[in-house]
Parts: sequence; structure tokens; C-alpha cells
Amino acid sequence: MASDRATGLAATASALTDGNVSSRVLVEEALERIEATQPALNAFRTVRGEAALAEADAADRERAAGGRRPLLGVPLAVKDDMDVAGEPTAFGCPGDFPPKTEDAEAVRRLRAAGAIVIGKTNTCELGQWPFTEGPPAFGDTRNPWNRGHTPGGSSGGSAAAVAAGIVPAALGSDGAGSVRIPAAWTHLVGIKPQRGRISTWPWAESFHGITVNGTLGRTVEDAALLLDAASGSHDGDLHRPPRIAAAQAARDEPGKLRVALSLRMPFTATPKRLDPVVRARVVALAERLAALGHDVEEADPRYGQIGLAFVPRATAGVADRLRDVPDPALLDARTRESARMGRVLGGAPLRLARRAEVSLQRRVGAVFGTYDVVLAPTTATPPPRIGAMASLNGWRTDRAMIAACPYAWPWNVLGWPGVNVPAGFTADGLPVGAQLLGPANSEPRLISLAAQLEADQRWFEKWPENHQGPRTGS
Repeated sequence: MASDRATGLAATASALTDGNVSSRVLVEEALERIEATQPALNAFRTVRGEAALAEADAADRERAAGGRRPLLGVPLAVKDDMDVAGEPTAFGCPGDFPPKTEDAEAVRRLRAAGAIVIGKTNTCELGQWPFTEGPPAFGDTRNPWNRGHTPGGSSGGSAAAVAAGIVPAALGSDGAGSVRIPAAWTHLVGIKPQRGRISTWPWAESFHGITVNGTLGRTVEDAALLLDAASGSHDGDLHRPPRIAAAQAARDEPGKLRVALSLRMPFTATPKRLDPVVRARVVALAERLAALGHDVEEADPRYGQIGLAFVPRATAGVADRLRDVPDPALLDARTRESARMGRVLGGAPLRLARRAEVSLQRRVGAVFGTYDVVLAPTTATPPPRIGAMASLNGWRTDRAMIAACPYAWPWNVLGWPGVNVPAGFTADGLPVGAQLLGPANSEPRLISLAAQLEADQRWFEKWPENHQGPRTGS
């Protein structure tokens, strides 16, 4: 039976520093949890068993010799769109992918902080959808809160691994909400940072600037600590924001803020509706923020036709990534369709989409002349059932995912930060979330506000029924 020693990232790092546990034991127990949950949850694409144990032994020797690094010996997971030396990067696709010879910059920085990458987590094909299902490649990844439902996507494997207590935190990536959506649907904190905060190298920018790497944890402190460890630029990166102190922000008071409660969805020309339960949970969080002393009013950013700046970048990004796939004929027909569209839109429409970004930032950002933070639903619905979207054709998939997830993607176009926080549960126990959104480089404010809300709500005390971690504590 798997051990229940799993706990939060900050607590795990402290236990190692204090000598209360060895890295070898933590990695052994994490591997036991993976083995115990993989048949039911299927969170991992690759498990680095022998390599992780060897790295754990090296970490224990380093610590015994006086070495001190922030995450020395802590086992973590990364999404399978990030290169780990010696492992393939399939990015949700079927086929025989060669092992990579170098770490991605984000992985290199985690290793520099002392972390051990225990495995790579499942994601849908090229990160396109808000579900993590891929029968040709890896099967379906399931939600620890209800295995009949998706954990979301495309960072669904990372979210499932953290929510189930398999690892204390994990990296994901967010191109249209792909960190925030699975965080919302698995009762986690998910930070989508400012574009460039965590390097996407070996891509100078990912999916033409809409995709960033982000963090998933059960607490704000955990997600912020991982953000600090992974942050930083590669010489080849196109975007290099100024450094922040995320973990410190999680300990700081946010001060009295002006919060805009925004329930209006950006225009998409497709039918969509905010589920009444999601609406009620987000409004309840707004009421708690008001009770905590913040000024909260209903107000909406002016999104305009922001979708026209998203589609060319997303589909051209799929076309770019398709070049790394050994056998495109094995891919889902929807992926090949998106790549064909991306090749059509990758010229003048893509250039126009990029040029529109500055004007869109001015238009949407006008809301921050009056308010400090926007509070919005992360998704319009609770997590769908497994298979609800995976069997649809391309157009029906687009309609279904827009209907479920219309709120997150505009912030990818803008390149600005957002933080998902747990907002509660439906009557049948499915998690939903809310997102705190800000202008450029506003992560410290968003993190401080999220931490204040966490201290009030104490969402980290709730675990899925069949979790692998402890019943109480962070």
C-alpha cells in the first residue's frame, strides 16, 4: 500500500532541511504512489524510477556534506511538453519519439534548485484541448475527485498528480487556460505567470506567445515556491520580464484592493452559458473578498474581438509543433485539421494577430484604471465526463470546449498573469474554480490576494476520497 507521507512542497522541503526524512525515502514513496494510482488515474506518461532514485541518493549525499538548495531532494513532476534529458517529449502524441539530449530551461532551473523530476505527466495532443484523453497514445487521465470526469487539460496529468497527493507540486503549461482549467477542476492553485516568467526554451516563445509555463500546487505558497524555482530566462528567449519574489508575496498582506467581479464571457459567436452553480461559487468568493475588506463591484473588461488574435497564433503553433512528430499520420484528425488551418493562417493573419496585441492590451487593460484585480470564473461549467469531448469532430470539439471554458484564453493573448483558486464544489462533489487576473507583471499582488483568501477558506484541508496524501495539513 502506498505511503501517506505526501504533503505540500514547502513542508516537504522543510522536512528535508530539518533532517526528518531523506530524499531517497520521498522518491521511493512517490514511486509507490505512482504505481498505486496509475491504473485508476493514469497521470504519468513517463516515470524516471531508477534515474530518480539515483538522483535522490546524490541529493542525500550533498545535504550530508552541507549542501543547501531550496528544493534539494524534492520529487516533482513536469508536463510532457517539457524536455527532460534522456526522456522523449511526446507532448500527448502517439509514435516513437527519440530521447532528448538536454533539459528544457525550466527543467534545468528546477534541477539547479535541487529538485528531482520523478516523471512526465500526461497531456492531450499538442496541448490543444481542456481534457487529457488520448487513447492512441496513453489512454484517459482521470480526475481524483471523480474518476468518471476529466481533470481538465491540457495540464491534466500534472493536476491529477498533485490533487491525488502523488507529488507535492508540478509544472504545467497554459496556452488557453491549460494550467488554470485543470487547477479549477481538481481543487488546486494554478499560477499562469506573465509571459516569459518561466522560460519556454528550447522555444524562444511557445505557440507564438500565447503559451507560458506555470505551476500547480495545493496551496498558494507551494505554487509560488515552485514559480520562484522555475523562473528565469534563457539567452534565446524573446520575453524577459523583471524578476519577482513569488514566495514572499504569498506571505505579504495584499492591502485593500479594488476588485472587479466579471461574469461576462468574451464574444466567440458560439453558444455558451455560465452554470448557475459555478456562478454561485464565484459570487460567494467575491462576497468573502468584500468581507475581508476589499472593494468589490461588478465590472467587465472590454474584450472586443479578441478571439481574432487568438486563433492564428494557436493553430500556427500546432503546425509548428507538428514538425517534431515522427509520424503525423498517427495523430487525431482534429490535430491534423488544426495544423492545416495553422499553415493557412500562419502568414498575414498571424502577423495581424501579433500587431493587434498592443491595442488589445490597452483596451482590456483599461479596466485596471479603476480596479486592481479582476475576479472571474475560471470555467463556465464543472468538469465534463470522460469522453464528452474526445469523440467529437473538430468543429463540435471547438464548440464544446468554448462552452465549457470561455473565460481563460483572453489572458493568453494579452500575455498577462492569472491565478486560479479553488471556489468550492458542486452538489455531487466536483471542484470548480475562480481566477484572479491582473495586468503585466502583477503576480505578486495576485498571489498575495490568493493567499489571503486561502487563509480564510482553508481549501487545502480538503482531499479527494481516495487520495494518497494525508487527511490534514498542507
